[in-house]
Amino acid sequence: MAFVYGIFSVLAAVTVLQLMYPFATVLLSRLFGRERLGKKEITEQHYDYACIVTAYRNSAIAKPLVESLLRQNYPHLIIYVVADECPDFDFGITDARFVLLRPATPLRLKAKSIIHALHNYRRPPDYTVVFDADNLAHPQFLTEINRYANAGYACIQGQRTAKNLDTTYAALDAMGEHYKNYIERYVPYLLGGSAVISGSGMATRTDVYRAYLDSPEIQQGQTQGKKMLQEDKILQNFLLRQDHHIAYTRRAIVYDEKVETGAAVTTQRSRWLFSYFQNLPNSSGLLLRGLGRGSWNQLYFGFITLVLPMFIQLAAALGLALLGLFIAPVWSLVLVGAVAVFSLNILWTLRLDAAPPQIWAALWQVPKFVLRQLTGLLRMRNPNKNFQHTEHKKYVSVEEILNKP
Repeated sequence: MAFVYGIFSVLAAVTVLQLMYPFATVLLSRLFGRERLGKKEITEQHYDYACIVTAYRNSAIAKPLVESLLRQNYPHLIIYVVADECPDFDFGITDARFVLLRPATPLRLKAKSIIHALHNYRRPPDYTVVFDADNLAHPQFLTEINRYANAGYACIQGQRTAKNLDTTYAALDAMGEHYKNYIERYVPYLLGGSAVISGSGMATRTDVYRAYLDSPEIQQGQTQGKKMLQEDKILQNFLLRQDHHIAYTRRAIVYDEKVETGAAVTTQRSRWLFSYFQNLPNSSGLLLRGLGRGSWNQLYFGFITLVLPMFIQLAAALGLALLGLFIAPVWSLVLVGAVAVFSLNILWTLRLDAAPPQIWAALWQVPKFVLRQLTGLLRMRNPNKNFQHTEHKKYVSVEEILNKP
């Protein structure tokens, strides 16, 4: 029994740590966190940006994004749309800052589309920014990114915000984005760590980005198809191994299309969960590297990316609390208390991140979303069969988003 109690106590303690850390870090960031632009911003250099838009089988959805980039309050950019296996579509854009690339052979991988764009740069940019075709960029996006580039950051992550909240699933998807934006990006940045990369809306110094694309993980991953580790995780691992800090700016807004159906949630979360488990050795390695080198940046980032997905944390905590009634009743009380703190912290975080009314209205339907995530967990064993491309349909302009009441 002593052995069983010991193992149970370790599992319970690790679970409590994962549940309590978000509240602790939010509180610390409110008390001691600070923006880290410093005096370097005084240099005020106008960097040149290459904006890569990866489109797969539907380039038309990218037209509003291209138009939003051409209307930036910042002139130094070129937009490269990589139309992979896309039907012919006339963008009707004659601006010299717009370049449409049609690969001769199908690429079928985001990393390959990005590499294709880099090989076709019209001029060498200082920074490379990656967008998904369904994104929209706020008019101040590049101006805000440039502030952080002037502060010396090699990578800057913008804030992804929902462009659609018209279904329950879209609102719940957006709720997760608000939570992660605050807990995994804004708070670590305020506390001197690095933000987790979102997958789009991030700007990386081009020399660093080229080195990342030449890394073994990318070169070997291109042969793995849908089993390849997600590009954003490879990029953040590459940056953190060199102890770069990934900045986060909430004012560089990228509007992102949220999934609208339960089936889309299952497909999307299955892909994300597969990538999470696939990335665990990298996260562990960063945590250990941070411990060995005394790097808060690497240690904190390794821990953040090791933490279990929310629904698995809660399921584990409740299961252990039930089991603890027979093994260690005190731990059951501690676990239930940690679940309560974790849940209340989600609400606090949504308030701090100014979540819109549609998200608050959808909170009572969270169990539906969790069930879809559980289905995704069961389907992640066969990536080549189950990981399908998410179809995007919301054809709206950034002006429509900005003018909504």
